Amino acid sequence: MNFKSNAAVSSQQFMTKTKNKGGNKMTAKELQVRLLKFLLSNPKRAFSARQIIKVLKLTNNKDSVTHALQQLALAGSVRELSVGKFGVALDKLTRDEFIAAKETQKTVRPAGKIQRDMRRKTIEGRVDMTRSGSAYIVSDMLDTDVYVSPKYLQGALNGDTVSVLIFPERPHRKGRTPRKPEGEVLKVLKRAKDFFLGTIRMSRKHAMFIPDDENMPIDIFVPADQTGKAKDGDTVVVHVTDWQEGKGRVPKGKVTQVLGNAKGNDFEMNKILLQNGFELSHSDAALQEASRIPETIPANEIARRRDFRGILTCTIDPLDARDFDDALSIQKLENGDIEVGVHIADVTHYLRPGSSMDEEAYKRSTSVYLVDRVCPMLPEKLSNNLCSLVPNADRLAFSAVFTFDKTNKIVKRWFGKTVIHSDMRFTYEQAQSILEKKPDPEVKAHPQFDELKWGILSLNKIALELRKQKVKNGAINFDSEEVRFRLAEDGTPLEAYVKERKEAHLLIEDFMLLANKEVAFYIDQKGRAQQEIPFVYRVHDLPDMEKVADFARFAAEMGHPMKVSTPKQIAAAYNKLMEAAKENERLKLLEPLAIRTMAKAVYSTENIGHYGLAFSHYSHFTSPIRRYSDVLAHRILEQNLDGRTHRVDKNKLEEQCKHISAQEKRAADAERESVKYKQVEWMKNHVGEVFDGVISGMIDRGMFVELPESKAEGMVQFATMDDQYVLDEGNLRARGRRFGVDYRMGQKVRVRIISADLDRRQIEMKIEDE
Repeated sequence: MNFKSNAAVSSQQFMTKTKNKGGNKMTAKELQVRLLKFLLSNPKRAFSARQIIKVLKLTNNKDSVTHALQQLALAGSVRELSVGKFGVALDKLTRDEFIAAKETQKTVRPAGKIQRDMRRKTIEGRVDMTRSGSAYIVSDMLDTDVYVSPKYLQGALNGDTVSVLIFPERPHRKGRTPRKPEGEVLKVLKRAKDFFLGTIRMSRKHAMFIPDDENMPIDIFVPADQTGKAKDGDTVVVHVTDWQEGKGRVPKGKVTQVLGNAKGNDFEMNKILLQNGFELSHSDAALQEASRIPETIPANEIARRRDFRGILTCTIDPLDARDFDDALSIQKLENGDIEVGVHIADVTHYLRPGSSMDEEAYKRSTSVYLVDRVCPMLPEKLSNNLCSLVPNADRLAFSAVFTFDKTNKIVKRWFGKTVIHSDMRFTYEQAQSILEKKPDPEVKAHPQFDELKWGILSLNKIALELRKQKVKNGAINFDSEEVRFRLAEDGTPLEAYVKERKEAHLLIEDFMLLANKEVAFYIDQKGRAQQEIPFVYRVHDLPDMEKVADFARFAAEMGHPMKVSTPKQIAAAYNKLMEAAKENERLKLLEPLAIRTMAKAVYSTENIGHYGLAFSHYSHFTSPIRRYSDVLAHRILEQNLDGRTHRVDKNKLEEQCKHISAQEKRAADAERESVKYKQVEWMKNHVGEVFDGVISGMIDRGMFVELPESKAEGMVQFATMDDQYVLDEGNLRARGRRFGVDYRMGQKVRVRIISADLDRRQIEMKIEDE
C-alpha cells in the first residue's frame, strides 16, 4: 500500500503547474531587469506602471509592475519622480549595473525560441531520478526539464550534475501539448555524493557492496584489503574511490565505517543522514587540524578587537542546545540611548580558506538537526567548544552593534571583530519567566539578576518595535507548528508535543533578522557607491500568482475567502489567515498549503530582496557554526570594513550559493524524515488506542487524519468503513452513497490506530464509532 502525504494530496488538488501561454509574463527578477533596461533606454522620461505595461506588452498586472519599480527604487536604481511615475536614477547607477542589466536581459527569451534552439544543444543540469530508473534533468538554462531514459544515463545518479545532449525535437500532433525534450548524458560533471550505506558480501579475494539506496542501482567492488574489519553481511559505509565510468564497469570503493548488524533507532537515523548525502563523521585530516588549534586566546588577538567583556551579555537558547552561536549585549549610554550588540561566533578566525576543515565544511554546508542528534558542519572542538559563546569565558565574536534612541529608532551602526564574555546562559523558558514577571529560581539567584532582568526587558521592548515595523512593511507571519519529542536513552519516544513559540523566541529572532538585514544593506550600499561587491544574499521571490489564485479558491471553499490580486494583498491575506487559524482549527490545515504557494528562499549573489520578510536587503550572518553561507558572509564583510574594499569572483560565489542551497534542501529533507520516523514509532506504541484527530486530506482510497498533539498523520481507507464513499469535485468532502453520511476537510473525528509500519513510515487508522 503506497500512501501519499497530505502535502502531495494538497499539491494535486490545487497546484497543478501550468505553462506560460504566450505574452511576456516574467518572474520578479526578470521583471526588474526588463524594467531597468527600458528606463535606461529612456533616461529623460518618467513612466507609470500602466504606461510601461502598454509599451512593453507585459502580461504582469499593474500591481506586480508597481511592486517591481518600488523594489528598484529601494535599491537606488530608480526614482519615483512624481506620484506613480518612475525614471532611472542616473547619478546612482554604475556602468557595471547598466552592462549587467543588458546582459541578464539577453538570457530572458520566449519559451518558443528556447524550444527551437534545443535541437542539438548541450546543457548542464541536475539529475532528478524516478523510481523506474529514468531521470529528468533540471537546468537553469531551460524553462522545462529534459527526460533521459535509463539507457542514456551513463551511470549518472540522483543529484549529480551532468552535461546533456538534447535530441532533435520530435514532431507532435497539432493541438496536443508538445512532449518534454529528451536527451543523453554526455558526462557526469560532479557527483552528488560518493559514500553509501548498504550490505557487504565477502568472497576470498574481494567483496561486493550492495547499496541500500533506490537511487544507487549499481553495486560497488571493494578490494579485499579495503574491507577493514567488515564481516560478510555487515552493514557498512563505503566511500567510492574510483567511479570507473563506462559500459560494463562498476565503481571501486573502500569501507570507511562498519555498523555490523545494526538495526533500530541509531541505525535508522544514520541511514537518513547517509542517504541524504551527509557523512557521519569528520575526516581524519579535519579532526587533526581542529586538535592543533590552541584553547587559549592570544593577548595580541584580544588587543586588536573591540572589547565588550565589561558589558552585560547573555545567550538565549533551547534547553538542549550545545553550540551557542549568538549572544546579545546591552548597555545604557550617557545620553540615554541604548546600545545593543548582536555578537556572532567568530568561526572564520579558526576556519581558514583552503584547509581540510574549510573544504569539508563547504561540502556539508550545514549542520543537520535530526530528532535525537546533530550532524555538525564543523568538528566538535569548534562547534561545541572554541566557537561556542558559553557563559563565564572569553570568546571571539564578529559583531553588529546598534544604537537606539529613546523612540527605539536606530541612530548608529557598527560592524567588526570583538571579544565578549557572556554573563548568563538563559534557556528560552528562563528568559520567558522574566518577561512574564515570574523569574525562574535559578535566574533569580544569579548575582547579576537585577541587571539581567533590566537587560531582558529592555531588549524585548526594542524587539517589539522591530517586529511591529516588519509587519507594517508587509512581512508574512508564517508560524507553522513544529513537533518535538521527549526520548528515552535508547531513542524511543516517550512523548510527542508541539513546540510553543513565545516572546523569548521572537526576541532573539528579531535581533537576528536585524543583523542579517543590516549587514546585507551595508555591503550593497558600499558597492553602489563604488562598484558592486559580490555578496551572499538570502533572497525570496514573489509568489506564483497562479498558485496563489488556486489556493485562494481552495480557501474560499473551506469558508475563508481571501483577496490576493497583488503581492501586498497576498501578504495581508496570509497574515489574516494565520490569525483566524488561532481561533478556527479547521483553518490550520491551510497554513502549510499557503506556505507551498511561496517561492523557496535561496542563496544568491543577485539581490532581489526577501518578499516574505518584506526586506529589500537580507543575508545570513548570524549562524556560522551551522551554516557555511554565514561563513562566506563573514569573510566578505570583514574584508570590506575599516575603509578596505575587496571583491570576490561573482561567478564562483554564485556556484557556492547554488551548492549551499542544494545542501540546505537535503538537510531539510533529512530532518523531515527523522520526524516522520519518530511519529510512526510513537504511534507504534499506541496501536489499538483511540485518538481525536482532524481530517487533513482526501484521495480516492480514503482520508488522511492528523493527530493534533503529535502531528502524526495516518490514513483511514474507505474500504474499512460501512459505506461506499465518493469524493466531491474539489476533494473537500466524501459522501456515503447508502447512508448519506458526510466527512469534510477539517472535520474532527475519532480514530483507532490499526497499525504503524516503521519500514514504510505509514500509519493506518479506522474511524471509531461515537
